[in-house]
Amino acid sequence: MINQTAIEPKQEVVLTGDRTTGKLHLGHYVGSLKSRVQLQQQYETYIMLADVQALTTHFHNPGLLAESVRQVALDYLSVGIDPEQATIFVQSMVPEIAELTIFYSMFVTVSSLRHNPTVKHEAQERGYEDLFYGFLGYPVSQAADITFCKASLVPAGEDQIPHIEQTRRIVRRFNELYAPVLVEPQILVGERLEGLDGGSKMSKSLGNAICLDASAEEVRMQIRKAKTDPARIHKTDPGHPDICTIYGYHCIFRSEGSEEIQEECLKGSIGCAACKAMVTEAIEEVMKPIRERRRLYKHRTKDIDDILMAGTAKARNVARQTMSEVREAMGIDYFK
Repeated sequence: MINQTAIEPKQEVVLTGDRTTGKLHLGHYVGSLKSRVQLQQQYETYIMLADVQALTTHFHNPGLLAESVRQVALDYLSVGIDPEQATIFVQSMVPEIAELTIFYSMFVTVSSLRHNPTVKHEAQERGYEDLFYGFLGYPVSQAADITFCKASLVPAGEDQIPHIEQTRRIVRRFNELYAPVLVEPQILVGERLEGLDGGSKMSKSLGNAICLDASAEEVRMQIRKAKTDPARIHKTDPGHPDICTIYGYHCIFRSEGSEEIQEECLKGSIGCAACKAMVTEAIEEVMKPIRERRRLYKHRTKDIDDILMAGTAKARNVARQTMSEVREAMGIDYFK
C-alpha cells in the first residue's frame, strides 16, 4: 500500500475500473475517480468497464449491463478522464482476461477465497447463504484484470485491499512456478465517503449515494436529508462531529475549513442547517465541471462508442502479448 503523496511520475501502468451495475456516485469520485484523473497524466492508464464482474451479482439481469456500460463511460468522461491519455475498455471484449482467470484458478484455494473479508462482507450484505462460483472467484477474475496489462498500481477503495493482496499472491505463485512474467501490483487507497444515512460507505445498492449526474437541487435535497449527530436536538446543543456524516464531508470537500467547523460544532455555535449549506456549496464546486463535461458528451453516443471500441482494441492487443508470454512460461504454446 502506498500514499498518494508519494507518487512520482514513472513509466508504469495503472489499472482500475468499476462494475457496470448503474450510475457512479460521489463515493466513487472520492475513492478512486479523482486519483485516476491525476494519474492519467503520469502513467499508462487502463480503465475497465467490468461488465463480466457485474454479472457476479446481476446475472439475472444482463440487460442492465448494456445500459450501464455507456452510463459509466459517460461518468468517466464527465469527471475528466481523457480518452487521449487513458484507455477505457470493456472487460468482456478482452477474452484473454477470462483465459487468465482460468489459469490462475488452478492454484488458488477455495479456502483463501472463502476467508477473503470483502467477499464475506458482501455475501452477508446480500444475504447469500450459498455462494455462486463466479461470486466466490471474483478476486481471481480481478487478478486477471490487473495482470493482463502488467499494472503496478491500482487506485481503489480500502475494501479492495484483500483483493489486491490475493493478486499479489497469485503473481508471486505464478512467477515462482513458471517464469517471472507478471508484475506484482500495489494499491493506492482513496478516501472513504460515508453514505447519506451514516451507516456505511456510500453505495448504489444501499440507496445512500449522490450520483454524479445529480442536479444542483437534487444535491441540496439529499444533503439536507443526510444524517447528522442524533444526540443534537437544538441548534445550541454541543455536537459530536466525529460521528456526524456531514462533518466527514467537510473534511473531504472543505478540508481547509474543517477544523473551524469542528470547533463550532463542539461548542454548539453552528446549526446543522448552516453546516449542511456550507458543505453543499463545496460539493457544488466539484459537481459543476462534471455537469459541464456531461453536457458536452451526453448526446454524442457514437463518439462514446468509438472511444470504447478504440480502447478495447488497444487493451486486447496488450492482452494478446501478455497471454503469449504466459503460455510460453507455462510451456503450453504447443504450436508456436
